[in-house]
Amino acid sequence: MFFLKRFKKSKKQMSIHVSDQVLDQHQSARIDGNLERTIDLIKSLLGMNDDFVMRRFNVFGKFPAVMFYYSNMIDQALINLDILKPFMYLPHHLEGKTIEYSQLKDVLLYDSLYHSEGKLESQFTKLIEGLLRGETVVAVEGLEEAFLIGTRNIEKRAIDQPATEQLIRGPRDGFIELLGTNIALLRYRLQATEFRVQTMQLGRRTKSKVAICYMEDITSPDLVEEVNKRLSNIDIEAVLDSGYLEQFIEDNHLSPFPQVQYTERPDKVVANLLEGRVAILVDGSPLALVVPTIFNQFYQTVEDYTERFLLMSAIRLARLVALIFSLIFPALYVAIISFNPELIPTEFAVAVAGGRAGVPFPAIIEVLLIEISMEVLREATIRLPQQVGGALSIVGVLVIGQAAVAAGFASPITIVIIALTTIGSFATPAYNAALALRLLRFPLIILAGIFGLYGIMIGLILIVNHLLSLKSFGVPYLSPLVPGNYEGMKDLIIRSPFWWMKKRPMFLNILDKTRLDDSMVEQLKEPPGNVLDPLKFNERKE
Repeated sequence: MFFLKRFKKSKKQMSIHVSDQVLDQHQSARIDGNLERTIDLIKSLLGMNDDFVMRRFNVFGKFPAVMFYYSNMIDQALINLDILKPFMYLPHHLEGKTIEYSQLKDVLLYDSLYHSEGKLESQFTKLIEGLLRGETVVAVEGLEEAFLIGTRNIEKRAIDQPATEQLIRGPRDGFIELLGTNIALLRYRLQATEFRVQTMQLGRRTKSKVAICYMEDITSPDLVEEVNKRLSNIDIEAVLDSGYLEQFIEDNHLSPFPQVQYTERPDKVVANLLEGRVAILVDGSPLALVVPTIFNQFYQTVEDYTERFLLMSAIRLARLVALIFSLIFPALYVAIISFNPELIPTEFAVAVAGGRAGVPFPAIIEVLLIEISMEVLREATIRLPQQVGGALSIVGVLVIGQAAVAAGFASPITIVIIALTTIGSFATPAYNAALALRLLRFPLIILAGIFGLYGIMIGLILIVNHLLSLKSFGVPYLSPLVPGNYEGMKDLIIRSPFWWMKKRPMFLNILDKTRLDDSMVEQLKEPPGNVLDPLKFNERKE
């Protein structure tokens, strides 16, 4: 059961309280200045952990204190040099002076602590949550507030090219698992004062930090509010990846088509933010979610915009043809072979009949068996180690395919049809969209085997009708085609030049509609200055 949690919203940060049974029992507990009682309470909650460190020491040599932290989540050198040493030795400008208890808190915070992320906290649950995040807690005898210091230092992998979104021309960096690094990659590209990041915690046990990123002067406030509302409704014990959130915030949970786009590329996220969308990042996940999402985003790539528009428009058209091809080609083959062989040219029909002469199955069973075998082979190739997976795919395609034809299990034309279909599905850039098309191939094949070409038409009508009914955060899935939007259509089937796309698409209900100033468009219309034209150069020389 999911229920709405109250959340507090501010301009800079949003926080959400997620229930924790253990911490809820001590919700009203506060630091009272009794050091031994504080130690006993923290130990009773965090239990016996070999990586949990409790270090006793004396502040300035006379005030008893204790430090708590998890040894594998902190920077040990930082603790020794910036916290422990300054707390144990009196600052030089205060030497010879007497420090009273009433002054101790301010002296430690403003004079001794060599760390920018230090604050005082009296609420016990906040201190425990900070420890679990990798922060350090310092409690001093007699003080009713403890020091909560940000010392988290988690080992991370290097920023590398995204494995799922390869390209030839474009940036080579991708998101990693740490949320702070991912936000830094966005700010590196989007150095604008209007860029906003709001955070909340989700997951009763994991307390995963979730960031909502948007452009304040472009994105619709209603969209930001709706994203916050859907995320705040989520009440589960663990959020281990952004995919957990995707399944809760999408509009239609039973649709095979993805209604939330994910990406590992910071430049792709920035491009979507500048169009008025919202990005959702989760600490521990290298994949960012982008909402709202429409269908045409799934066959677009970063290279569509980094290369010249004429070339990439042709490639995008080829990509669209491959997308349609991978969906209907096996069903079309089954329908024609089973019901309308007269549509095949005579010479080709004789060759097809000769190839199918020894096959004991009807066309629909043959295609379904080969399709299922291909899906199993593809899944096995993905799950195996990289060094073995490549060899398996070659063996599967060459050896198994040839053996199936030689044994009379399948005809050569069927193997060719399935191979072309598989290649066509690889041309779809988005894996989740390609997966939806692969799934829909099977009902189309069954309809084609029962009703022929009429079955294919029925299946396509049902698919289109379903697409027309889909929405992502209120935006129609087939926008800007249905409903029609002229500015959006400039980047639908072909990629228009940048100077044609002066306005942002209106279906996102954005605040700032202008993408390119009219003065810039007028400059582009002027003929280029041929400074090094040999004819003009010689005239000036004479």
